[in-house]
Amino acid sequence: MEARNNPRFAAVILAAGMSSRMGEAKQLLRLGDNTVLGQVLENVRNSRVEDIVLVLGHQAEKIKEHISTDNLAVVINESFRQGMGTSLRAGLAALPPEVDAALIVLADQPFIRPITLDLLTDQYMQSSAQIVIPTYKGFRGNPVLLDRSVFSEVMALTGDIGCRAIFGNHLEGIVKLPVEDIGILLDMDSKDDFDLMRDFRAGSVNEKVLIDASNRGGREMPGMNTTRGRELIIVGREPVALVLAKLGKLLHFAVTVVDPLVKSSESPEADMLLHSLDFSLLPPASARYVVVASRGKFDEEAVEQALRANSNYVALVANKKRAQEIRRSLELRGESPERLAKVRAPAGLNIGAEGPEEIALSILAEIVAESRRNTECKSLAGSA
Repeated sequence: MEARNNPRFAAVILAAGMSSRMGEAKQLLRLGDNTVLGQVLENVRNSRVEDIVLVLGHQAEKIKEHISTDNLAVVINESFRQGMGTSLRAGLAALPPEVDAALIVLADQPFIRPITLDLLTDQYMQSSAQIVIPTYKGFRGNPVLLDRSVFSEVMALTGDIGCRAIFGNHLEGIVKLPVEDIGILLDMDSKDDFDLMRDFRAGSVNEKVLIDASNRGGREMPGMNTTRGRELIIVGREPVALVLAKLGKLLHFAVTVVDPLVKSSESPEADMLLHSLDFSLLPPASARYVVVASRGKFDEEAVEQALRANSNYVALVANKKRAQEIRRSLELRGESPERLAKVRAPAGLNIGAEGPEEIALSILAEIVAESRRNTECKSLAGSA
């Protein structure tokens, strides 16, 4: 493999959203001396990126009044209400033809360090990757770097979907890059998120301060170093995951929630919170049941960890297409068909479940049935 020589990098900053959960334009919220979007622009300008395209939509004129447009191309996406796909198309279409690769930057992630952007471009130059994805402690984050060869495919996306929609078509062209930057996971989707970060500015905050301030350090309950009985590991903090934790506790499982940003207040039922996607950090258990409910954020990595840990049961809350992509990706990385066959997707018994509560119920019912089968098999083996 030959290194790429002198590629030209761009950044497409997606800032067209309506901020419906915030109730106001989050791009203009103040973070110290800067706005959220202003800080994102500053971080990108301090990287080696040569071309910057800013995609605006909702309240575009108001936002333009509050930012510096120096060395910046502003594109107005009139179709922003149709979702992220339209903003990706508008941004990539505005790039100069000389650009070799582009970082897709989200406008609500102000804590990503410029050095992290440069590390992504370094990885691109040193490899034949079509897509470079940053990870932090095993969790996948943003921004994603795209080679020009996939631009047309991304520009064909429709609706409220992002770059991840094309990943399944380029499994051999994806490189995941571990970085020491929690900023790749921190975004602002709600007022709680903003309240957490408003007193900090990127560049003057370190990982420890952010984690301590948000009560996001991992938690173990007394006695967790001893072997546990039936263990339920839930990856993610989406609604299904949080309901699963409650039901698992009611059914006397030792419950662990794995997510980089989960807080004690979100899942008080959990015996343990794990903020690294590394199952080797878990205490021993007599039986381990894993449910991945991260809504696509780090499902592939979580399934891989679960299989490596020889879990009794691995369930993936995802549609069949996504499950097939994950199986294919892991098979390309050496997982055996026998182990991949253990992955249940769709997860749970078919009870016509609707909504987080019923989906969680169907999954726990399947786990209980699997647990009973395991107990009966051990009992028969012991009496043989």
